[in-house]
Amino acid sequence: MGFPNGFLWGGATAANQCEGAYNEGGRGLANVDVIPHGEARWAVMVGERKMLDFEDGYYYPAQQAIDMYHHYKEDIALFAEMGFKTYRLSIGWSRIFPNGDDAEPNEEGLAFYEDLFRECKKHGIEPLVTITHFDCPIHLIKEYGGWRNRRLIDFYKNLVTVLFTRYKGLVRYWLTFNEINMILHLPFMGAGLVFEEGEDREAVEYLAAHNELVASAWATKIAHEIDPDMMVGCMLAAGTCYPYSCKPADVRRAQESNQQNYFFVDVQSRGYYPAYAKKFLERRGIDVGMTAEDEKILAENTVDFISFSYYNTRCAAAEPQEGAETGAGNAFEGVVNPYIEKSEWGWGIDPLGFRITINDLYDRYQKPLFVVENGLGAKDEPNADGSIDDDYRIDFLRRHIEAMRDAITEDGVEMLGYTTWGPIDLVSASTGEMSKRYGFIYVDRDDAGNGTLERRRKKSFGWYKKVIATNGEDLA
Repeated sequence: MGFPNGFLWGGATAANQCEGAYNEGGRGLANVDVIPHGEARWAVMVGERKMLDFEDGYYYPAQQAIDMYHHYKEDIALFAEMGFKTYRLSIGWSRIFPNGDDAEPNEEGLAFYEDLFRECKKHGIEPLVTITHFDCPIHLIKEYGGWRNRRLIDFYKNLVTVLFTRYKGLVRYWLTFNEINMILHLPFMGAGLVFEEGEDREAVEYLAAHNELVASAWATKIAHEIDPDMMVGCMLAAGTCYPYSCKPADVRRAQESNQQNYFFVDVQSRGYYPAYAKKFLERRGIDVGMTAEDEKILAENTVDFISFSYYNTRCAAAEPQEGAETGAGNAFEGVVNPYIEKSEWGWGIDPLGFRITINDLYDRYQKPLFVVENGLGAKDEPNADGSIDDDYRIDFLRRHIEAMRDAITEDGVEMLGYTTWGPIDLVSASTGEMSKRYGFIYVDRDDAGNGTLERRRKKSFGWYKKVIATNGEDLA
């Protein structure tokens, strides 16, 4: 027993973390462009520091990233050499509609992605496309306030109609919003939200979340009308939250944390707001502006599959014990689990938690799952001859793939595929660093933007190639 025939092995990237060329091909400015490297980065991502243009004294890593815009054929050839069955990538919204509300799309941007998809197809690679991976045109933030404004639903409908029509036959698998639950943790990055002094942040975040949920349902409807063979999925940053102890108050706190995280996918998968969410919003006095049309669209256009990222589990305590360490992994704060390892960036390493999370999602939704991000950020030091021995990455991925295999073969979970995060080194979303590397392919670039951008295979490159060739049977 092993992975099913046709299992989609591959890797995942995001336009804003790899493309670069922020001002080429008619592309407009986006929120992800103006998030700097350094101390100000976090304040900008969470909407506390307004930065809607480039400012002197800051380095903006997304401007060039790893310049995949000019290297995509070389990079896709390397993916093909590993045997990729699928490649998850994202569309830069402002590359298609530079301002977001333009009357006509930018043909140069459309042609770029068409060429990229055709290059994938040439190598037998199925594109898996995220429509919005934290991208929001700056104009939509300045003019409309980002996703707090319902007008963005119509702009998004226009975007997806153009994409589904143009790429019919080239792209079958689509994701509407990357890690949609990140609105509650990184609101500027997740929804283009900047808060004014005294504003009710929570109310704005849930309003923006509602608008994205409605837009996602519209995208699902439009996709199925344009091409019934298209499959549309949602995407959340997953990772089950454990209670810190068996104390009932800790168990309840973990349950609440999981409900807050699952809320988005509950709506996208089931088609309605769950009772706990309605009660939460009622207690907080939050009105998301639900209309009768919204209810109908949500109910009739649920997603075809559930996709998710998994980096770590979390831990919650009602009242952390004295001396209990707190920390954050992938923007989720909580009590540090003393029973698991940690990465160089303090993220928990929990392969069994991967299996637990997979089962939790499948038990909850009973829809096919797709792991679209999983990986280890680490500092890779090239040897004297330029080679990179990243055995720690191989070990991390091996243990997680084994856990996923057990969820499929022993627990009966239906899984479509698995794409590691960052098959090629790219800019870290959380820190803006290049030194936090995830890839099988090393890119010569440092945190300050210096380097030749030369691509080199790491030891893990050959290992993952073998994994794919044997459909996960040989993990040694």
